[in-house]
Amino acid sequence: MTITDPLTAQTAQEDPAVEAIRRRTASHGTNLAEVFRSRIASELDDNSALDRHREANTDNDTVEALKEKIERSGVEYMYYMVPTLRSRTVAKVVPAKHFVRNLEKGVNFTRNALMDFQNDVHGNPIGANINSKEFVAMPEADSFNPLPWDGEVGRIFCSTYEPDHLGDIAGRPNVHDSRAHMKRTHSLLKDVFGLTMKSGTEPEMVWVGESITPKTIPGYNPAYQVEYLEGMRPIYKRIHEYADALGFDMIEGDYEDRGQIELNWNFDDVENTTDRLVTYRQICSQVAREFDVEASFMPKPFIGEMGAGCHHNISLWDEAGVNTFEDEGVKELHLSQLGRWAVGGIIKNSPAMMLIFASTVNSYKRFWDPGQFAPARADWGLDDRASMIRISSNGRAEVRVPDASVNPYLSHALLTAAVADGIGNQVEPPEAGSQGIELPRTLGEAVEAFRHDQFVRTALPPALADTFLEMKENEWAQYCGVLTQWEFDQYWQAIP
Repeated sequence: MTITDPLTAQTAQEDPAVEAIRRRTASHGTNLAEVFRSRIASELDDNSALDRHREANTDNDTVEALKEKIERSGVEYMYYMVPTLRSRTVAKVVPAKHFVRNLEKGVNFTRNALMDFQNDVHGNPIGANINSKEFVAMPEADSFNPLPWDGEVGRIFCSTYEPDHLGDIAGRPNVHDSRAHMKRTHSLLKDVFGLTMKSGTEPEMVWVGESITPKTIPGYNPAYQVEYLEGMRPIYKRIHEYADALGFDMIEGDYEDRGQIELNWNFDDVENTTDRLVTYRQICSQVAREFDVEASFMPKPFIGEMGAGCHHNISLWDEAGVNTFEDEGVKELHLSQLGRWAVGGIIKNSPAMMLIFASTVNSYKRFWDPGQFAPARADWGLDDRASMIRISSNGRAEVRVPDASVNPYLSHALLTAAVADGIGNQVEPPEAGSQGIELPRTLGEAVEAFRHDQFVRTALPPALADTFLEMKENEWAQYCGVLTQWEFDQYWQAIP
């Protein structure tokens, strides 16, 4: 992997995307990756952030538009939702008639909510404690939707801030808000590099229940067979119904393994894709209740069967709406120069990012089960399913390590920062198809890679990185303290 000086390097045949980056670098007089990193840090110290959000919320046009949507929908109650670090969502339910008040004042949450009230092995709260102050969650008016399974209930996403009364940090962004940080990071990619990241995710998941239990043939994989899709027909039809009502553009789906289906929607700017993934999980949970079955996003529920991944298909688009990952007029499978730098940045930083991409003990069982298409090395290839990054078609890079339990806001924030690093430093990846370095193979290894890597300390708010590290270090410690049946089978009568 080669890193060159972006202020002096020239390519033999510069394409428009490369030339645009060169001009931006010259105008800043320094490495764009450095500009990007410094701006991330400075925006966390912005004491006017809450006031700007409040001002935008109370604009007359904003208030009237939301009022009209609520009245037309018939919504009587609203969930004010905030994603947690563990990829769940927390919310307060408020009568819809109070929306004007909440646009201005927001709703307050106890700080532990963003950490799912998790305690360490000694019983101490992680990331916050009983003395921690509340934060304020400000609704984002354009994220309002009625829930299609109950038209009297709606939802609205919130960004979170430090309250006005908290002295030096008053009005600043809440550093533990993963969704707000992803949006902030992507905004900086647009501003510094002139690039927009689009993403499409592939959420695989397993459904279990008497009414949908398939009769499979031993030794054969049921992937793609219509008969098994037919068994899931009531499920996927209901999911599509709810997803379409919430603005998804559903495009395709398939049956992957016993009880496992993957339903996809069209790619979009990362802000929309991440919110839709979180919403999709809630849709599936609701559909499971309706059909008296279970829906699981556990990454590896069964050995010998496919794990549940959530591949991220990313691309970068310039200000003219051109996909910079492909060269104009080139038909054969390829990746542009700008795309190679972006891939170089992802590969370079991938060991540290694994704690985000594969964030549970169970996540790493995907990489130990042979023949199940889960990559274990930091590499890339052209339509190569063994690679961590697969160029499956011109114009997109499929990052294959994220799994079904991923926090999409954190994963996309780190991918954005990694491509900024790769493009800003002109990081050339290894040759396509060559064997890359090994990735962490357990949560414990991922914790150590994350702990000692400077990249994550600049790509994420340091306090968020520290809290996430503590949460996952504690999860690994809890797992290491559990006795399993495997140990009894191996050691109970191993001697003499």
